[in-house]
Amino acid sequence: MTSAVVTRFAPSPTGYLHIGGARTALFNWLYARGRGGKFLLRIEDTDRERSTPEATAAILKGLDWLGLDHDGKAISQFERADRHREVALDLLAQGKAYKCFSTQDEIQAFRDAAKEEGRSTLFQSPWRDADPSTHPDAPYVIRLKTATEGQTIIEDEVQGTVKIGNDQLDDMVLLRSDGTPVYMLAVVVDDYDMGVTHVIRGDDHLNNAARQMGIYTAMGWPLPVYAHIPLIHGPDGKKLSKRHGALGVEEYQAMGYPAAGMRNYLARLGWSHGDDEFFTDEQAKEWFDLNGIGKSPARLDFKKLENLCGQHIAIAEDASLLAEIEEFLAATNQPALSDAKKEMLGNALFCLKDRAKIFPELIEKAAFVFAERPIAPDEKAEKNLDTVSRGILSELTPHLQNASWSRDALEEVMNTFAEARGLKFGKLAGPLRAALSGRSVSPSVFDMMIVLGREETLARFNDAANG
Repeated sequence: MTSAVVTRFAPSPTGYLHIGGARTALFNWLYARGRGGKFLLRIEDTDRERSTPEATAAILKGLDWLGLDHDGKAISQFERADRHREVALDLLAQGKAYKCFSTQDEIQAFRDAAKEEGRSTLFQSPWRDADPSTHPDAPYVIRLKTATEGQTIIEDEVQGTVKIGNDQLDDMVLLRSDGTPVYMLAVVVDDYDMGVTHVIRGDDHLNNAARQMGIYTAMGWPLPVYAHIPLIHGPDGKKLSKRHGALGVEEYQAMGYPAAGMRNYLARLGWSHGDDEFFTDEQAKEWFDLNGIGKSPARLDFKKLENLCGQHIAIAEDASLLAEIEEFLAATNQPALSDAKKEMLGNALFCLKDRAKIFPELIEKAAFVFAERPIAPDEKAEKNLDTVSRGILSELTPHLQNASWSRDALEEVMNTFAEARGLKFGKLAGPLRAALSGRSVSPSVFDMMIVLGREETLARFNDAANG
């Protein structure tokens, strides 16, 4: 019987949730959720100078927006320092670690001499096998006794078999001279104690795996399954940076991308399932596997992102879409919707959803919902409201007073009215659109009339006719 899958996302709270980190979290979430396992969150806040509560809050907010729920309480790595220290002292007691009294000056002198002589600058502590009776009364660090011969072999689910000569690995510091544990030790102890079975993280941690495996081996702990995923590059193939645009997840929310579209795109960024581009969360959970992750860096493509987001907006349930639009407005410090506007926008989504790729586009197309009477038409729409057009609107209004307010009935009234005046409906559409929305481009005139209702529609026609 195989053990349950446990994955984790372990960000450092030194800034926003990076788009690369968000993808790492997504991959861990998909792998666990698709197998009925657990997805855990650990905040690696051991760097006390750079870690901030604000950054932790930003990470939690970003994960919440993306819909990546974690199991249990988020764990603070800093708060587990005593446990990390306990393991280091245990290794010392077992003879698998040792006290090193070498000063920074001595270590630097060793490296300078090695460089001058053309030797490896990997520090070899003279205290590794020293008799404890020779230990001075001086500050010391605790170092792991790393194997000096042979190889450390990482069987990685993405990178394949990676071999690193043990002569390339130094005796890693576990505890600093002030007794504080180092990050490399903390990661291993936390992963073991949390029961993490699969470590899915960026390939910039691949070399760390070789060093961390030494701690697992020394403690007699089972190794997790490793999967080191390539980083995300910009469209130009270079490492992602600010010059490529948005880096933080909150920036993508502020630009109006729906969370479902972001999940779809990030999942597809470096992982594939045949030729499938568009898929739901349920499909992603069912399909996602480590062998579908490529070895090469993925390239960010905003056009693909927008196309996928548009598809997700189109299939979204109206209630959830409306809630996310409200979150977008709040995230961008825009006024909240009144109950009346919220109801009207909800009723209008049927004619807006398949026309927008991001929320600002959808809101722009919903201008007729947000407009307040009397509507001030834009420059193009104003041209459709000349004297003749205003006269037509004035004539049309009585025909709509008692019409049944359904699409078919409204179309029939409009077409009959146009035919009686020897007009094609296209001639009417411009003035009607301008009167209802103040724009020259909008959803269907009939869709707007249905959403606005009889009273508001006729009031807008009257305003335009008398303007």
